[in-house]
Amino acid sequence: MHSKQTVKYICESYPSGNHYYYKKELITHDSWDKIESVSWSTARPISKETFMKRSKEGYKVEHVRIKKEPAEVIPFLKVTK
Repeated sequence: MHSKQTVKYICESYPSGNHYYYKKELITHDSWDKIESVSWSTARPISKETFMKRSKEGYKVEHVRIKKEPAEVIPFLKVTK
């Protein structure tokens, strides 16, 4: 398990009201002594309960607001023969 310094929890909020929760861990590709080999892992999905629990435990959390416009719906024309 990672320490409070090597993990962060992320909540992405969308205009639709949906929330998505992720976890990222600090990893190394070579050695902890080589700073250039240290990076954040790929975001892995977690539950809201895990996010809230870790937030209360003092882990680093980030709240990200995503401001994407809704997709444009293009109707398909029905072709009759």
